[in-house]
Amino acid sequence: MRILVLGGTGFLGGHLVERLRARPGALVLGGGRSPGADFTVDLASDRPDALARTLASAAPDAVVNCAGATGGDAVTLAEVNARGPAVLCTALREAAPAARLVHLGSAAEYGPGVRGTRVTESAATRPAGPYGATKLAGTIAVTASGLDAVVLRVGNPVGPGAPATGLPGRMAALLRAAGADPEAVLRLGDLSAYRDFVDVRDVARAAELALAAPGPLPPVLNVGAGRAVAVRELVRGLARTAGFRGRIEENAGGSARSAEVSWQCSDITAANEALDWRPSRTLDDALAALWSATAEGSCPHPEGERVL
Repeated sequence: MRILVLGGTGFLGGHLVERLRARPGALVLGGGRSPGADFTVDLASDRPDALARTLASAAPDAVVNCAGATGGDAVTLAEVNARGPAVLCTALREAAPAARLVHLGSAAEYGPGVRGTRVTESAATRPAGPYGATKLAGTIAVTASGLDAVVLRVGNPVGPGAPATGLPGRMAALLRAAGADPEAVLRLGDLSAYRDFVDVRDVARAAELALAAPGPLPPVLNVGAGRAVAVRELVRGLARTAGFRGRIEENAGGSARSAEVSWQCSDITAANEALDWRPSRTLDDALAALWSATAEGSCPHPEGERVL
């Protein structure tokens, strides 16, 4: 099975590539902007006809799109998260219409949740900002493409290689810098929001299962832990793992989106039914692996570039 992974050097993509390369009979091809990519692909700027020629050369049986942007201005987010999947689907219809497409979306597409409630795939989508809105546009492009495609709406991935552009990776870097100093003070924003944290390795396993699942899949599947955890609990858990002896202070600024979206939690029943998938790792497992990977030279996916 020839599998083309786009964005395979990022946080999610790197773990998926590692997993797929251990799969018997799988030939994993990388598509991206890095010099080591098997095929040069930039979904933010490639024309559909040029991308179709690249896809024809790759001749994939399946494509996984892990490319995405979490930061930047609205134009950058739109180019990568909205235009990218639309161009990819157009090119696939021309060059490899039988290939299965697994696209990684985001739980941010749902927008604010109702406290105490798990959101299902049929829920209304009300993204709170440009990131969620552009990811939703990408999802719509995929689900309306007519291809054999599925969108995995991923919660908040945590684990080894988490980029410093997100809170878990940034927190790990701060803790590593603080060391055992009992006078250290970490000043963070409001940590009262609740998120559905899922181990990145479980996300990779869900994508692998989606590639191999027989028959058509539901258009969208939630991939999360199915449990909402206060961001404060994640921060304190990582601090305990690191043996941090200093002090953590909240409300030193923070994300406007976190304030606007105080609760997110995914119902993962459909993924269990369609893929026989449930998360196998706990948040403590993810935090321990993240902390271990921040040791010098042991972080497998350090770029944090154009990832979900």
